[in-house]
Amino acid sequence: MKTAKLILDGKEYEFPVVAGSENEVGIEIGALRSKTGVITLDPGYLSTGSCKSAITFIDGDKGVLRYRGYPIEQIAESSATFSEIAYLLIYGHLPSTNEYDDWRRRLTLDSFIHEDMLKFFEGFPTNAHPMAILSSMMSSLSAYHLDSFEGGDMDHNIVQVLAKAKTIAAFSYKKSVGGPFIYPLTTLSYPANFLRMMFATPAEEYVVSPVLERALNLLLILHADHEQNCSTSTVRMVGSSHANLFASISAGISALWGPLHGGANQAVIDMLDRIVANGGDCKSFVAQVKDKKSSIRLMGFGHRVYKNYDPRARILKKVVDEVLTEIGVTDPRLDVAKQLEEIALSDDYFIKRRLYPNVDFYSGTLYHAMGIPPQMFTVMFALGRMPGWIAHWKEWHDDPNSRIHRPRQIYIGEEERTFVPMDKR
Repeated sequence: MKTAKLILDGKEYEFPVVAGSENEVGIEIGALRSKTGVITLDPGYLSTGSCKSAITFIDGDKGVLRYRGYPIEQIAESSATFSEIAYLLIYGHLPSTNEYDDWRRRLTLDSFIHEDMLKFFEGFPTNAHPMAILSSMMSSLSAYHLDSFEGGDMDHNIVQVLAKAKTIAAFSYKKSVGGPFIYPLTTLSYPANFLRMMFATPAEEYVVSPVLERALNLLLILHADHEQNCSTSTVRMVGSSHANLFASISAGISALWGPLHGGANQAVIDMLDRIVANGGDCKSFVAQVKDKKSSIRLMGFGHRVYKNYDPRARILKKVVDEVLTEIGVTDPRLDVAKQLEEIALSDDYFIKRRLYPNVDFYSGTLYHAMGIPPQMFTVMFALGRMPGWIAHWKEWHDDPNSRIHRPRQIYIGEEERTFVPMDKR
């Protein structure tokens, strides 16, 4: 076995070196503290692997993203449905025709939430953020599915999460606009059902646009998983305590809500709106971004993992053009976005920093063209990421070697001191 050596205070220690199927190399330091009495310090976990996983592979330097070995470009160019890719991520293989038909039907029939839960929506203020509602409602599902705890039917609960997520998401939007709730139909696909629940009314028949259905299907697929990011790691950490699936997913939703994670696509739209309002002067905006004294940031560029062009952004750039053309919408934001990309990809300032467009750069523009309001953008991200969160929770749960997550720390506070009673302070 290949090993790595550590020399500390003149003593030498050896630790096993492990390699993944794509030749990613890691040093197994689980016994570091017991052997040496010290720990590693890695703020933000930049160089720390928290687990072994067979779900998603990313090569940030080459701009590679694969789900269970399948390149994201091949998936995007195929006729794959979001439900099909969700099955792939969660169960590790592409479903057969019979498996898929049963899976798709269950994802519709189990979409309905308990009627008592409708009263929960009444308790939220009209201006409540949809992410707050989604997180709260997801957690509350635990109260209606008592088999979600130890010994429960895992497959049943997996379907419950994925099926009900789109209903809760659509209902949270209806709550914000004061509209009546619309229930799903078994004849429609996962994205088509969501669009209908979002935009239909009881007053007239709603026909889902095939163009928007295809676009949403692709958006959900592109967001389905992305390895050990903040929200996925949160789901794994919460799940490591044997918290049920609903509670773990709720925690992931909350983690995604942050503007440095799932909220980034809304920040991109805000940035594009400011540029459009100022006459579309991209060169002036970029100059402000490069000014060290300025607080202006270029949103939608750069990524924690990708040091090359985000493959999802490359796919979305093409799709945005096609969708806007097909539905006959002219969006000045898209023109501004293209100008910003052209400037950034030819400017040494951004090239040296390896700042390329990421998935958030074009997703917001596409969501907006579909009629989805900015406050729902992060909810859309969460809806797409559900299969990945479920897959990682299940992978941890199925691993016989899994342990509760318990990071260490380097304490930098006060040394021991004597407590002073109130009357002597």
